[in-house]
Amino acid sequence: MTMLALRGCGTALATPFTADGAVDEVRLRTFVEWQLREGVHFVVPCGSTGEAATLTPDEHERVVAITVEQVAGRVPVVAGAGSNDTARAIALTRIAKARGATHALHVSPMYNKPPQRGIEAHFRAVAAAVDFPIVLYNVPGRTGSNMEARTTLALAAVPGIVAIKEASGNLVQVGEILRERPPNFAVLSGDDALTLPMMALGADGVISVTSNATPRAMAELADACAAGDYGAARAIHRRLQPWMNAAFAESNPIPVKAALSMLGRMENVVRSPLVPLAAPYEPLVRSALQTAGALA
Repeated sequence: MTMLALRGCGTALATPFTADGAVDEVRLRTFVEWQLREGVHFVVPCGSTGEAATLTPDEHERVVAITVEQVAGRVPVVAGAGSNDTARAIALTRIAKARGATHALHVSPMYNKPPQRGIEAHFRAVAAAVDFPIVLYNVPGRTGSNMEARTTLALAAVPGIVAIKEASGNLVQVGEILRERPPNFAVLSGDDALTLPMMALGADGVISVTSNATPRAMAELADACAAGDYGAARAIHRRLQPWMNAAFAESNPIPVKAALSMLGRMENVVRSPLVPLAAPYEPLVRSALQTAGALA
């Protein structure tokens, strides 16, 4: 089993689409390459930011394969493989492994809203079925249920489950996980704005939305925190804070796609039921990118 450590800033990659809505494979390759040149520590294709919910099975597999090819072993590739259907989650994990990813990211089951024992059973089944490093993902705002600290800690002891992306926004819960986690179980922020406080508590990094447009700055923020240079980290955080806010002015990845279009990185195309950024928010996003130093 591949056991590359997950540390620092990982970008939850947006998926580029052409004007007619197809996956833009050329832009995807250049986008991944730019992210690596800017210093991100790992990449995460086919998550919610990558609009995985509207990718066909063939497109999902292709996006993972292209990302792995472009990365060429330089950083870990954490492929989104989550599903509220345990059998499908297992199938997606097998695809991620076959296509050369280093980890699979699994969101806690959405919509079904299983109790804590059901969430635990789901992840145990995935880990038992595929010998592959699993990253848990707790995001109550999308799933409708919170994965409690006790559930995370029980799963952290399961062979093959190596990390969590924690996006509950509950620093008390995060602190409990950090206090009791086993060695080598990574805790990653799932909320850009909480990267600094979570890393100050001992977290290992972030799976970032905002680093789609500001990869170097988010990587430097994570590096400063890891080095204990919180003065530098605060300065970067304050510069990025308007963008951290603007990136969620509407549902992710709507603002990110608009930002990347402003930067010339990809077309401002999202798949239905998402819609392009509302016109009143465009100046907010542009101004935030300028404050962050990403846009002249």
